[in-house]
Order: sequence, then structure tokens, then C-alpha cells
Amino acid sequence: MTPPDLIPARVAVITVSDTRSFDTDKSGALIEQKLETVGHRVVARRIVPDEIKEIQKLVKALVAGNTTDVVILTGGTGFAARDVTPEAVTPLFTKFIPGFGELFRMLSYQDIGSATIQSRAVAGLAGRTLIFCLPGSTNACQLAMDKIILEQIDNRHKPCNFREILGLPEPTKF
Repeated sequence: MTPPDLIPARVAVITVSDTRSFDTDKSGALIEQKLETVGHRVVARRIVPDEIKEIQKLVKALVAGNTTDVVILTGGTGFAARDVTPEAVTPLFTKFIPGFGELFRMLSYQDIGSATIQSRAVAGLAGRTLIFCLPGSTNACQLAMDKIILEQIDNRHKPCNFREILGLPEPTKF
């Protein structure tokens, strides 16, 4: 049940992977569960291959449809040859949120040490849609959701949050 003072965000969850299915996508499932547990609405959950054009096409459609406040992508942010999520998504940003990647890597360092330097987690705005690109690791997704994203998409979080700063409209309640 949605808390009465929460304005639920409309969120799309995208897993970027050549090998995952909905049965094996633990990170996407974790993100969806965390969002729904606190009262946000998952309006889409997709799996897309590690292909720049396919990732861009899906994210552009979600942003243009004006039915999504937040897009969270998991996977494709490392240094492997097939990791192309930042290359696909950052050209769509109208504004970067550099503090997200900086904070994520700082928090991640406490868990995985210097290996965090290999993370290319990024975030930005595409128009009025927030976009977060997370690693595919379930632990990394849990960290990003618990320590950063859930607070920043919650209209009640103080001293500030993206929902209040962007003046995102209240979604239609069902």
C-alpha cells in the first residue's frame, strides 16, 4: 500500500544483458521489488541486449512516452567489450548528475575496495526523466537503491530530492 504522503514515481526497469531472462534476472527483480515495497509504480520491466541502438531505442521511447518519471538500467556499465550502457544512454542526457556516480563508487569502495574503479555507473536527466545506469551485480543494485535512488525519488526526502526539484507532476492514481 502506498503511504498517503508519497507521490509514487512511475519507474521503468531495464536489464541490459545478452544472457538474462526474466527467470534469471535477479538484479532487475530486486530493483522492482524495492520500488514496489516502498510504494512506487513499476510501469515497465524489460530486458534488452547489449546493443547501443536497441538500448537507445527503448530509453527514448520511455522518455518520449511521458509515462515514466525514472528509468533504472542495470548491467553493461563495466569495461568488458559488450558493456555499452553508458555509451548508449549518456547521449540522451540533457543534464548529467555527476554526484551519483561519485557517491555510488565511494559507497561501493567500502564493500569491494579498489575494484569500484571499474564501475561506470552514471546518471542524468533526459528532459524531465531521471535515468540511472547501475552495474549488473545484485549487491551493487541493492547498494544504489538503498543508499541513493530510493531517497532521491521520494518526494518526502529532506533536505531535497529530485521529485521536488524537478517539480514532477503527480501521476494518475488508480
